[in-house]
Amino acid sequence: MEIVTGNLGWIEVICGPMFSGKSEELIRRLRRAMIARKRVQVFKPSIDDRYSADEIVSHGDLRMRSDVVSNAGDILPRIDWRTEVVGIDEANFMGPELVTLAGTLADAGKQVLIAGLDTDYMGRPFSPIPELLALGESITKTLAICMRCGNPAKHTQRLVDSHDLIVVGAAGMYEARCRRCFEPGVPKQQELDFLHAPAARPGRA
Repeated sequence: MEIVTGNLGWIEVICGPMFSGKSEELIRRLRRAMIARKRVQVFKPSIDDRYSADEIVSHGDLRMRSDVVSNAGDILPRIDWRTEVVGIDEANFMGPELVTLAGTLADAGKQVLIAGLDTDYMGRPFSPIPELLALGESITKTLAICMRCGNPAKHTQRLVDSHDLIVVGAAGMYEARCRRCFEPGVPKQQELDFLHAPAARPGRA
């Protein structure tokens, strides 16, 4: 749901696992704001330099120029008072200050669009997204496709051996998994159960 209103500020949160189109949806909404001749500023965390140092980039290679910040505390001093729409990608890397910042911007009449992971590699709520979900006027949860079985996927599966909360990476280091195929932490699963099912006899349906 996209909110259309006057000069009232509000918060829109786009969340879900990796490879679910969060950044793509964020870019789509920001481009719509630009078409509407609104002043837009876009921010991303400096830790996310997988595809570009100064752009937000979707896994489908949609790109948009952005300002780079270390954390949420660096955003407010860089906001132009004339800005009407503020976009923030990879919000799960921004820290808890983002919750207060988003509220401050919305209270000041800004449209705040935020995208990020809502769960971590253990399947736990990934702050600050859960807090933002409680405060936002609009919530969009995107789903990916499970890379094991093809069902809708809500989890991000880490494939590398690390117990750090934040490990920046993309394909080869993470994949989307459904509830059934997800293994919290680093996966031990090598093959799905159906791979061991008896093969059908020749000539039988």
